[in-house]
Amino acid sequence: MNEIIKMIDEWLWGVPLLCLILGCGVFLTVRLRGVQFRRLGLALKYMVKNEESGDGDVTSFGALCTALSATIGTGNIVGVATAIATGGPGALFWMEAAALLGMATKYSEGLLAIKFRTRDSAGNVLGGPFYYIENGMGAKWKWLAKLFAFFGTLVGLFGIGTFTQINGITSAANSFFSTEKTPTVSLFGNEYTIVTVIAGLVVTVCAALVIIGGIQSISKVSQLVVPFMAAAYVLCVLVIIFTHLAEIPAAVAEIIAGAFGLRPVAGASLGGAIMLAAQKGIARGIFSNEAGLGSAPIAAAAARTKSAARQGLVTMTGTFIDTICICTMTGLAIVISGRWADPELEGVNITMAAFEYGLPLPQKACSFILMLCLVFFAFTTILGWSYYSERCLAYLFGGSTAVTSIFHVVYIAAIFAGPYLTVEAVWNIADIFNGLMAIPNVAALIALSGVTASETKHHLLSRKKPIVIGAE
Repeated sequence: MNEIIKMIDEWLWGVPLLCLILGCGVFLTVRLRGVQFRRLGLALKYMVKNEESGDGDVTSFGALCTALSATIGTGNIVGVATAIATGGPGALFWMEAAALLGMATKYSEGLLAIKFRTRDSAGNVLGGPFYYIENGMGAKWKWLAKLFAFFGTLVGLFGIGTFTQINGITSAANSFFSTEKTPTVSLFGNEYTIVTVIAGLVVTVCAALVIIGGIQSISKVSQLVVPFMAAAYVLCVLVIIFTHLAEIPAAVAEIIAGAFGLRPVAGASLGGAIMLAAQKGIARGIFSNEAGLGSAPIAAAAARTKSAARQGLVTMTGTFIDTICICTMTGLAIVISGRWADPELEGVNITMAAFEYGLPLPQKACSFILMLCLVFFAFTTILGWSYYSERCLAYLFGGSTAVTSIFHVVYIAAIFAGPYLTVEAVWNIADIFNGLMAIPNVAALIALSGVTASETKHHLLSRKKPIVIGAE
């Protein structure tokens, strides 16, 4: 089964899909005149300055934190390590390249989410790719919106939202609490450590308590946890980088060489090495920042704002924070340590080895810090994706409370099952559903690029006097 899943993953994430996602980023960057570069400073200011008034369920910053709760997770810690281990250091270059282009994609997603959002009979804000596909492209494309919603539900249930996150949490807990892999219990025909079972149960119960509270509960937890843990993690990685400044030039050279096949991976040919680095870097980058997937606009649609372009700017900062900042620092720490090349290490253990190598602290303290960061990052991702998948399901079934209740049970059951799957299978399954979800969303972003360009020109690019924060 693992081999079949791997084969499907490699086929799906081949040249066509990579070109589609990167091509969309290039196209939107050109059409929007490099909005992600020209307006990054303004976007960062908007990020921390909520509007005084506006229509929506949560603050603009709250919507961003909900989106970040779903993106800052195992992708930043485990995903980067997995990409470098399988695609070589060059994978980090392609991850960053895709993120820079993906910022234009994310901007478009956030803008369209506000532009075409609506409300249900209960007064709740509804938005996301399914609504900008149906309301923007026309009712005849509703089948494409339903296709996106179907794949989005599967991504949450069997991809980013559950399996990868809980698997990363239990792996980190095992590395810290159960280095000898004992004692064990027999479950589902295999042996698992007591730590795996206990950690899985605790996270499942805690997630269930928050998920039942809906978007308001998820937003509150995200605004509390995400900024604090992101700052703590970034501080640790910066310590590694600044205490190994002399090794940075060699690490950067290794990343560039790997990106362009100057250092073949596992004996691959020049073209094969470049393709492998690009495939793993772009796939893991999209897994981490979700640019093009269409997940962030579901959260962005709930933002309390009067300007679609403003929320587009706030939304694109998510990719900047997630990949350009956090993933880059994680990748540098891993390459500097050299532990990515150890065949006995995989997933979170690679990053843990990098922390132990780089931090001027006892080995146990390094492991504890990384475990704590991973637990909170992954936990908030579980919460964020429960909301995304619930919104996808609501679009498919009209917000039926019975369907939502069943979904909550299935989602929580998937969290419970995640620790008992293999790392390779978990990540390959996630990649497959990510790719399928991205296709209808990217098609919509390209089709509606005229709307995005018009809104951008009207609100941002054609103004002759400086934009004042808080003024529209």
